[in-house]
Amino acid sequence: MNTSSQINVAGKTFQRILVKTKILNEKDDILDVIEHYAVPILQTGDIITISESPLAITQGRAIPVSQIKVGFLAKILWPFVANVEYGIGLRAPTSMQCAIDEVGSFRILLAAAGGALGKLIGRKGDFYRIAGKQAALIDAATTSPVPPYENCVIKGPAQPDKVARKICDKFGFETAIMDINDIGGSWVIGKSSGINSLLLETIMKDNPQGQAAELTPICIIREIK
Repeated sequence: MNTSSQINVAGKTFQRILVKTKILNEKDDILDVIEHYAVPILQTGDIITISESPLAITQGRAIPVSQIKVGFLAKILWPFVANVEYGIGLRAPTSMQCAIDEVGSFRILLAAAGGALGKLIGRKGDFYRIAGKQAALIDAATTSPVPPYENCVIKGPAQPDKVARKICDKFGFETAIMDINDIGGSWVIGKSSGINSLLLETIMKDNPQGQAAELTPICIIREIK
């Protein structure tokens, strides 16, 4: 059953309709998922938002920890990653190894050096700024509570802008891929051409989809006239 909530932003009221699906896997095509679960309830002017981790799962980017061979560099670097409020991130050997696989050893070493220098001057976040978006989007094992993904490291989705444009082209609705957490973090990481990122990030800032086992990877944004 789909649920909804409302929020007032910039003098307008928006309805957030949470679209419940089955547990997605690498055999699912996100276009088919949207067609089956979202298209029947979409209306003219709606915006489709998709959570980044479920999209990544459909792309085969959920890696079981049993399949991750942790190398020497990952073993050395992961303890130096700072704890964050919204999850483990790269503070685990397996997620650090996935970051190295994703962006390369040189960039991770550069990020580690930059992060260490940043800490010396009291600045946070340099590691992820240098490592890049794909490293920052990696979710460590145990982040997802949904079986079997609690035992997987989930990489960020591949080519999120391209995916958003493809969805928009097929169904005719502006689309955004979003990374949202429970402590006020809300980012558009991929979008079709008509998306206002700042507005959408504000609409979704309270994370109406949640981070537990809600199985609502799609949220439809509808302005109430």
